[in-house]
Amino acid sequence: MIHDGAILRGRRGTVKAGAIFARPRRGYNNAMFRALALALTCIATAAPAVGAAELPPGLNAGAPGMTASVSDGDTLTLADGRRVRLVGIQAPKLPLGRPGFRAWPLAEESRSALVELSRGQRLTPHFGGARQDRHGRTLAHLTRADGRWLQGALLTRGLARVYTFPDNTAGAAEMYALERAARAARRGIWALEYYRVRDHSEAGRFIGSFQLVEGQVTSTAVVRGRGYINFGADWRRDFTITISKHARPRFRAAFGARLQRLQGKKLRVRGWLRRYNGPMIEATHPEQIEVLEP
Repeated sequence: MIHDGAILRGRRGTVKAGAIFARPRRGYNNAMFRALALALTCIATAAPAVGAAELPPGLNAGAPGMTASVSDGDTLTLADGRRVRLVGIQAPKLPLGRPGFRAWPLAEESRSALVELSRGQRLTPHFGGARQDRHGRTLAHLTRADGRWLQGALLTRGLARVYTFPDNTAGAAEMYALERAARAARRGIWALEYYRVRDHSEAGRFIGSFQLVEGQVTSTAVVRGRGYINFGADWRRDFTITISKHARPRFRAAFGARLQRLQGKKLRVRGWLRRYNGPMIEATHPEQIEVLEP
């Protein structure tokens, strides 16, 4: 099975829309090359000609408000002072005053897209889980007066990834479908090496970053209440998904009574890569994991 996150690599010197560009071939001067690269990147991140995504069902609407300002690709402030984090997605990050933090690729383009989608708009928040985070931000799905769903628009353009939490998983299935379509079409971030889906064998190169990692499960185990989903024979070096004792009941409900049922299946997991012996992602809720081959 060819996973839908695969990116075909161009030969050295070829131009790829949205990619990290190699040196131009002979005959291109630097100014010409930069102009061509910019044009192709704009094409890759432009709004695609597809129907608008619909807000997932079952969410509860809150009090609407007018947009006042936009901080980045997934955070804005309403005129009444509410700072809203677009729940369920992660846009490329900007420094926002953090010393030494480098903007992720297409972070400015993502912010510009949210500005364009929300400027002058009366936005309605919709809730399907926790309504506030520890920073005091409102956690909500946002729609405009014309019904347009902002999370759906950003995922469709390839300017955000799905990013759920245990207390906020509403709409995950709908958001994953939009992300998969954008990735298959190589829109926005999905045209870049920086965001591609990683094979489990290379996960150790990306410790400390948020990644999508996939591979075939070789074994599972539960040790002192903690679950382990292993992607190699050597647990000291190979990639592993871990599940705390506290979180395991959620996984039993989603995947069955035993993690052993996942053995031999191809999975994709997303989260922050840590080192715990080998590279590891801790899964706190089953929505972090996609079963690619049932």
